[in-house]
Order: sequence, then C-alpha cells, then structure tokens
Amino acid sequence: MINFRYHVVSLTAVFLALAIGLVVGTAALNGPVSENLKERVTALNKDNNVMRDQLNQYKEELNSNQAFANEIAPFALTGKLATRKVAVVALPGGKDSAEGVVKMLNVAGATITARVTLEEKFIDPANANELLDLADQSSQPSIPAAGLPSNSDGVETASALLALTLLQGATVPSQGDVTAVLAALAKPGYIAVGDGAAGGAEAIVLIAGAPATDKDATKKIQNTVTVATQFSKNRPLVVAGTSAGDNNLVAEIRSDPTLVKLISTVDNASTVQGQLSTAMATHERLVLNKTGQYGLAAGATSLVPSAAP
Repeated sequence: MINFRYHVVSLTAVFLALAIGLVVGTAALNGPVSENLKERVTALNKDNNVMRDQLNQYKEELNSNQAFANEIAPFALTGKLATRKVAVVALPGGKDSAEGVVKMLNVAGATITARVTLEEKFIDPANANELLDLADQSSQPSIPAAGLPSNSDGVETASALLALTLLQGATVPSQGDVTAVLAALAKPGYIAVGDGAAGGAEAIVLIAGAPATDKDATKKIQNTVTVATQFSKNRPLVVAGTSAGDNNLVAEIRSDPTLVKLISTVDNASTVQGQLSTAMATHERLVLNKTGQYGLAAGATSLVPSAAP
C-alpha cells in the first residue's frame, strides 16, 4: 500500500534528479556557450569602438571644413562687396544662420544697412487681416502706399512695404520714414529690428529656417514664398536656407520656373561653408547680375559660385 512516506521519497527523488540534470547540463554547456558569448561581446565592443572612432573622425573633418571655410573667406571675399549696401532679413528659424551670413558679408566689405527678423506672427495666416490693415496704415511720405499691391493679402502687402522701406528705389526713403515703418511693424510683434536700421539697400539676403510643420504649415510655407517674391521684384535677392523638409523655401524657389531665374539660393546656410557661399552668391547676384543655385540639395548647380573673371 502506497503511503505518505512513499510520496515524500518519490518527490524528493524527482527534485534531486532535476537538480542533478541542471548541474550536469550547465557544466556540459558552460564551456562552449560561455566562450561563444565572450567572443560575441568582444566583437561587439570592437565594432562599437570602430564606429566611435569613425564618428570622432567625421566630427574632426566637419570642424576642419568649417575652419577651412573661415580661413579661406578673406581670400575669396575681400573687396567683393566693397561700397555695396545689403539688408539682411531672417525668416522664422533663420536668425542663427543670419549671424554667420552677416559675418561673411562683412568680410566681403558690404555695408549692412538693416537687420530685420520676421517673427512667426508675420507668416501666420490667422493674422492676415490685422497685418494688412497695419501695412496700409504704416506708409510714409517717402514710402507711399501707392507702391503697395492692391489686394487683400496681408503678407504680400506687408512684404512689399518692407521691401520699399529697406531697398533703394528711384529715391532713398528718409531715415525718419524708415524708422516709423519698422517701428509700426515691430511694436505689435510682427518683426524685430536691429540697431541702426536704415533704407537704401541695393540687395536683400533673406535667411530661411526649416519649414513649418503644424496644421497651418502649407499656408505658412506659401507665405514665405510670398515674402521672397516681393523682395525680388525691384532689387537683387539671395535666399539662404536649409534643405531640411520637402517644402523648404529654397526648394520652393528652385521648383518655380519664374522665381528660379530671379533669385539666387544657397541650401546649406547653417554651415560656415554655406554662409561663405551666400556672400559669394550675393556678389554674383548684385555685382555680376547673375543668378545661381548653390549647395548640396536637389536643384543646386554647384557648391559655390564660380570665381569671377
């Protein structure tokens, strides 16, 4: 008769067998499995070290390229824009790149007549009516409203007003009128203006950031194209931006058969090389009256403009 003691002995035997099996199995597999795992870990560590070294090398090469662009800038630019007057306007997201572009324009000898930043509010479609009214009310005697578009597009009208204010037309707007227009747009937060802004620029360099991605992105992108279109109507324009985003401003201009003939573009303005190229493109557009597309993205014909004869 099977009793409780028999069950205890049976269970003990089963657990003892399992324990012996685990010990024997582990001992049998420990050698090859452990060695295989060690080899794989060692190989992964080597791969990781190689990739880290490659990344450091790429960083060093990028820094060297940036340093090279800075060092070669005086050789490539000195005197190219001497006595020339240029206004620099940054679109939303373009302010940081504008610093480097201004530096290169200064190396070329340009006089920066004005530095203006268009705030996000300027291209927001929700503000179109307010911006239109503000632009209509802000004209001055030497910047007459008669030169503005006769439509209901606030961004187009305000951009045209800015172009008339910053650029040299048949006459140069008076300093008081320039200050009044810029202050009228700056006070409600549509633009920000650097110290000493004046009119009379012979060309504008427009610095673009990455395109908008929110629910109003399509309209905002179109509004940046409108700004560029108005700035290019009467004087040379160079647009320097980024190739990020399929609908970035540079790509939009390059895909437009009319604008691409009027506006020079640079698609890597966030780099020192691109900022150098922007100054070279400004010289080509303003002094040589040539238009070109430069950088790394689709539509670029070369990295930089060819050397002037």
